Amino acid sequence: MVRCFLIHTVCPVSALGAGESRVLYSRVFGPDEAIFSDQEMSPEERRILQKEKLAVVARQVRSAVTLSREASGRLMAEALLGEEALALQEADSGVARLRAGEPFSEEMSALWLGVHSLGFTLVCEAHENLLLAEGTLRNLSRHCLEQLHLLGQGSEVLLRSHRVDALLNRLLPHGQLLFLNHRFAQSLEKEVAAYMAK
Repeated sequence: MVRCFLIHTVCPVSALGAGESRVLYSRVFGPDEAIFSDQEMSPEERRILQKEKLAVVARQVRSAVTLSREASGRLMAEALLGEEALALQEADSGVARLRAGEPFSEEMSALWLGVHSLGFTLVCEAHENLLLAEGTLRNLSRHCLEQLHLLGQGSEVLLRSHRVDALLNRLLPHGQLLFLNHRFAQSLEKEVAAYMAK
């Protein structure tokens, strides 16, 4: 099962300090770990704890993307509207292991794509099919980039979170990875296109 999906920054942002990453969108699937802990927490405390865990994941992915880009020696060029498919093909990608307690109570795998200044991350349970998760992450990223124009100036991912929610509901229902045959994938593509055209 997928534990969460994040869209966050992976490049320096003027309002943030060095090494910081801003979470632009997050969606958590499954039960909240704080509910099962021994200590009683208010809903606000649980929300803050969850926000901190997601920030830790975003920082770890930002570090991995930076390391990958430095190791490859490629310079990042500005992407223009309409070049989302090319940007996705040239995206840095990888998997990071999140040990138990850092930040989740169980061991997890974080699959990430670094597309220019944005990071797309899926956090999965350790036993998940990583190849299927990578295909799902690439599909989600492609739809986000193409439909929401996230690479353009002043993209409004924060204002269009309902569209990202709709994508997740169709492509990753309740955090479950879907095995898609060609016909079912085409059907989902039509559904997504119809919704995004609204």
